[in-house]
Parts: sequence; structure tokens; C-alpha cells
Amino acid sequence: MAHIISRKHAARPLPSRLTHTTAALALMAPALALAQQAEPNSALPAVKVKAAVENDYKAERSSSTKVTQPLVDTPQTITVIKKELLLEQGATTLSEALRNTPGITFQMGENGNTQTGDAIFMRGFDTQNSIFVDGIRDIGTFSRDVFNLEQVEVVKGPVGADIGRGAPTGYINLSTKLPTLVDANSGTVTLGMAETKRGTLDINRALPFLGDGTAARLNLMYEDRGVVDRDHVEKNSWGFAPSVAFGLNSPTRTYLYYLHLEQDNVPDGGISAIGMDGWAFSAAQQTTFTNAGLPVPTPARVDRSNFYGSTSDYDRVKADMFTARVEHDLKPGVTIRNVSRFGRTEQRYVLTGINAVAISGGTVNPADPSTWTVGRSRQGKDQENQILTNQTSVNADFATGELKHSLVSGVEFIYEKQTNLTQGAVAGQVTDPANLYNPDPNGRFADVRSTGARTAGSTVTAALYAFDTLKLTESWLLNGGVRWEKYKTTTDAITLSTAAANPTLPVGTPLGSNLTKGDDLLTWKVGAVWKPTENGSVYVAYSTAEKPPGSENFTLNASATNINNPNMDPSKASNLEVGTKWELLDKRLAVTAAVYKAVTKNDLVSDVDPVTGVATPIGKKTVEGIELAAAGMLTPAWQLSAGIAFMDTTINETNNVNQQGQSLSWSPKTAFTSWTTYRLPFGLTIGGGARYQDSALRSSNAVVTGVSNIPSYWVFDAMATYEVTKNLSLQLNVYNVADKFYVQSLNSGGSRYTLGAPRSANLTANIRF
Repeated sequence: MAHIISRKHAARPLPSRLTHTTAALALMAPALALAQQAEPNSALPAVKVKAAVENDYKAERSSSTKVTQPLVDTPQTITVIKKELLLEQGATTLSEALRNTPGITFQMGENGNTQTGDAIFMRGFDTQNSIFVDGIRDIGTFSRDVFNLEQVEVVKGPVGADIGRGAPTGYINLSTKLPTLVDANSGTVTLGMAETKRGTLDINRALPFLGDGTAARLNLMYEDRGVVDRDHVEKNSWGFAPSVAFGLNSPTRTYLYYLHLEQDNVPDGGISAIGMDGWAFSAAQQTTFTNAGLPVPTPARVDRSNFYGSTSDYDRVKADMFTARVEHDLKPGVTIRNVSRFGRTEQRYVLTGINAVAISGGTVNPADPSTWTVGRSRQGKDQENQILTNQTSVNADFATGELKHSLVSGVEFIYEKQTNLTQGAVAGQVTDPANLYNPDPNGRFADVRSTGARTAGSTVTAALYAFDTLKLTESWLLNGGVRWEKYKTTTDAITLSTAAANPTLPVGTPLGSNLTKGDDLLTWKVGAVWKPTENGSVYVAYSTAEKPPGSENFTLNASATNINNPNMDPSKASNLEVGTKWELLDKRLAVTAAVYKAVTKNDLVSDVDPVTGVATPIGKKTVEGIELAAAGMLTPAWQLSAGIAFMDTTINETNNVNQQGQSLSWSPKTAFTSWTTYRLPFGLTIGGGARYQDSALRSSNAVVTGVSNIPSYWVFDAMATYEVTKNLSLQLNVYNVADKFYVQSLNSGGSRYTLGAPRSANLTANIRF
């Protein structure tokens, strides 16, 4: 067992086992003394003390104070991905962490625009604006690192009662590492392919000289690497996260913590999708071949290392987040908390996206694919996000007659702001198209600068919420929650006039506008839990969510047919779920199953009424599915995390006749993920994982060009860890062992994709000191 304890990322030193033993003997001492007095000459039976084995994959609870019951008794699909699992996999980003739950896909962008960061789709809907850190919304489109995370929690289903406005299919909560009174030091040093260099450090210290219950923690990260089989692409970042806690193990506890993260990357604008399975030329391109007397060809797929951008492309991120949390136990079972946070994220980038292939014009010869080109567009972003929030909540366990309550209620005040300075290619400058099979990163590229236009949007929210779990009997629980919030979204914009829109003004004249939308939202959830045994539950639950205009990026739109028009009502979602959860094998293994039906309405608009000039919100989408999962220990040496999701999506009502009855984009019908490890007696741990994703539709339109879907794929990973000493282990991770070609994400136009990781390897030294 010693080697299990010593290999943890957050060190669990050998003396902890002695502590268990000493405590057990201390509890037994009075009984032993009495036995000796009663029968002084009798022989005492042997006492066996068994140390607890840490469960790296199975979590008992969510970190959210709004979830008052253990996960096995919570009527909702919640996946908790612990830091130990991420360490074994060598995962460094949120996107990599989310591979451990099925049904999540990634999207690249709209046609000529390329998204950066965590562009996450879950159960058919965009979820990138529903990412939270310790229960507080985290704004920004950068790629989040996991070096300062205790665990990642994926909560599925409409959860407006939990978080307020947001995606109709759930949210992702990142739980921060905080100080404890157990001294522990650990770090990692990773070297790998594509000149990968990464180091992390986690130091936790009790500081009794500053007062009983005082501790401090420091997490550091540095990374400098390329991307395997991607020319010129780089990912460089560093971050630090100091924290201090006062009054641990006392009635009043205070946590102060800060996160600073910087990134300086060379972004990837994507690879041309031409030649991939399922590629289709447009009707106009097919006519070009016909007119030239040529058959429609089957072009070869481009080299996956091709870089179509400029070596001057960059993506720079600076993020700061400061949090203060105070907890006070008013009496046993009653705790009041107050959390304040200020966060700011800046992102500035210039990248080159690629568009459709050109098979004619200029020096391009339709009969010779080596002369074909792809258009390149220069894109820029200058965005700042800010959030200021204060939350106060009370958790109370009490009884009213025969009923036992676990109540949490609270109030939140939130100010969120996003400022975008519009960027564009300098007028008169030219970006040359790239040769399809031999792109030049040093060619002619237009400069990208601020155009003078900008958008500043903000949302102010005040909310009240309450959740209660009633224990009716030992076998029946009733869970319910409600959230009321009042919000106001304001968008101030400066646009530049055009000749078509303002013929009386000089082109480029700045024009100001102001739009405001304020309203009340009421969302709720209810669930009933039946516990046939102490280690299992069966539940049924219903929940709702609402997303008002301007929710995605604080930008209201004056167009009568835009869903972000202030006159539009919020889109609404509901979810009915029936499930069961069990803790098996002496509660070492958690298994879950859920069947659900989610319905989203009013996320589109109809045509404007010709008489009243008013547009009506319409749209209905249905997502039905089954999810099965298991996490924990099959034996003390064998651990498993696995999940499979089956999903059926339908567009029931739409303003686009081509989408009627189609499936939702980016929504595979089947997805599977697994990871398992086995510890051998001589200090060697071996493991690996398999991931499967069914094909995912790229566009819900019936007629498409380019690549119509993300092809299905299987990917296999492997890992081996050897403990050299109790303080040092060496870990080898091999990704995509079979070197399977697969698409990580595809753009909405079907013209370019992001490459799934080819076969690669990293070697990590895990150090405890």
C-alpha cells in the first residue's frame, strides 16, 4: 500500500498510515484495559488495523454548497473528474480533462472565423459560456489550464436554479486547490515530443506560528511546447496561484486565493479539409469541372502538418482572479458563507483562417490539384472580460417534526462586462491565398489593426435562491430548488457607417448606439429519490433553465429577426430525467444510469409581421438520451473510470426549411470513454484508455458542401508509471497508440478542421519532497 500513498500528486506521506493506526489503537485502549482487568491472565485476540485506501477516481460529493447530499443521493447527472485521474493521463487543459465524460464535442468556428480556447458543446448545445470556477461564472474564450484544480465537475441538464442564465444542457465547474493543515510538497517535470517542456509545483504548508489553523499553498506552472505534426504552432504559458487559509478546523474559516495566468501562443487556423472522407465540392465548382470537360476528381488529403497561417500570428492571454471566502459555523449544522471575487481576462490575437478551396482563376488549373489554392483571412481579437461578484449563503440541517431538512439559501450580486475592440485587415493590404498542398507561412499578409469600432456590453444581476432536501423516511428524499433573478443587460456600440446603410454620411463615420434589456427570470428543479438500500438510489427529476437575449456575449442586437433583439423573450429549456446510482464493492465503485429528455424552445425568431413589425420567438429542439458511467476501484489495485452516452437529437421547429427534422450539429449519437490502471506488486502501474465518438453532423442544413460531418473514430492511449523511490516516480504516457487520424473539431463551413492528437509520447517525473 505504501506505493499507492506515495505516488499521489498531492502527497499523502507514509506517516498518515501511522496516524490511522495510532487513532484506532487509542479508541480501543479503554476496552483493552477493561479486558485486562477482568481477565488478567487471559490472552487477548489479535487486533488487525487496516489503513484506508485512497480512491483516485470516485468522488463522494460535489464541491458546490448547493449540492447538500452525497452524489449517490443527488437526483442529477454529475460527473466529477479528480486531479489524480488528470495526473495519470497527463491532461493539462480543460478540453483534455473533459475527455473523461462522454457526449462532449468541440467546435472550431463559423466559416472564416476561428475560435480559440474551450469551444465546448454538450448534449447538442454550446456550453463555452457556462464554465464556472468555484460556483462563479468564468468569462473568456481562452484555453484553461488544470494545474490549480482539485477536480472538474460536469453537471448535465438545464440547471437555471443552480447558476442562473446559461446553456440549456448544463455547466462545468472547476474546483480550486486550497490550503490544508497537512504539509505536502509535490511537482512534475514533463518532457515530450514537439519539444514539450512543462513543470508544475504544488507546495502546502501549515503555518502555526501565524495562528492555529493557518496554512498556505502555492501552485506554479510553466509550459513551452509545440504541437505534434503541426508546423509552427506553439503553446506557451505560465501561471501561479498563491492561497492562504485562517482558522482551519475552527468555527470561522477564511480563504484568500489568487490566480494569474499568461499565455503567448502561435494559434492554429486549421487544416484544409479537402480530400477527407465525405468531402463534396460546391455546385459551382462541379460546374467548373464540367465546363472544362473534366471529371469531378477525388483530391488527395493534404499533409496534416501543413500550416496555412503566418509566422507572425499570435494569441496572448492574461487572466487574473482574486477570491475571498469566509465561512462561519453559527452552530452545529448551520454554516454561513460569503464569497467575493474580482476577475479580469484579456485576450488579444491575430490569426489566419482558411476558407474554401479555389480550383480556377489566375494560375490555378482545374486539372492540376497541385495548383489549387485556399483563401486566407486575417482575423483579430482584442477583448477584455471583467466580473465582480458577492455571494452570501446559509447551509442548515434541521428538523420540523418528523421531517429532516438540508436547506441552503442565498443571495448573489454579479456585475459582468465584456469589451471588444473590432479588429480588421488594413484597407488596401492583401493577403495572398495559400497553395493547397504547399502553403507559405512567410508570404504576403495584411496587417490587422483596430478599426475604430467597438462593443461594450454588461450584465448586472441580483438573485435569490433556495434548495431543500427533505428526508421523509430512511428510504425517501424529496429535493427541490428555485432561483429568482433580476438582470439588466446593456450594450453600447460604435459602428462605422457604410455607403449602403448611410448614403448621406462619409464611409467610416463612427455611429453610436445603446440597447438595454432587463427582466426577471424564475427557474426551478424538483427531484424525488427512493433508496431501496443504503448504498443505492433511484430518482426522477425535472429542471428548467432560461437564457435571455444578450446572454452569450452581452451583445444585444437591434435587428428585428435576431434572437438577441431586446424585444425577444428568453429561450427556455426543460429536462425530465430518470436514473439510478449505486455504490458497489464496499462503496469503492460508483455506477450510474440515467434516461433523459430535454426540450429547448424559443431560440430562434420567425419572420417579422408585415403589419405590426414584431418578430415572434420560435424554435423547438429535443435531445433524448441514455448515459451510463462507472468510477472507482474494482480491487485495491485496479481502478476504472468509464462512461457511454447514447443521444438522439431533433430540430422540431425552425425558421429554416432545410433544417426541419434534422439532427443538431456536433451531436454524436454514441460516445464512449474509459480509463483504467492496475498496480503491480513491484511498484509498476500500467494503464490506458479508449475513446470512441460516433460521427457528428457538421450542419443541420439538408444540403451542404465541404465535409458534412466529423467522422467517427476510436483512439487508444497507454500509460506506465514506475516508482523509483517513495519520493520519485517516472510516468510514460503514449497518446493515440495506433496513430489514428481523426478530427478534433470542424468549422461550421466544413472547409477546415483541427487535427486530433497524432501518436505522441511524454515522459514525466512525479516528485514528492
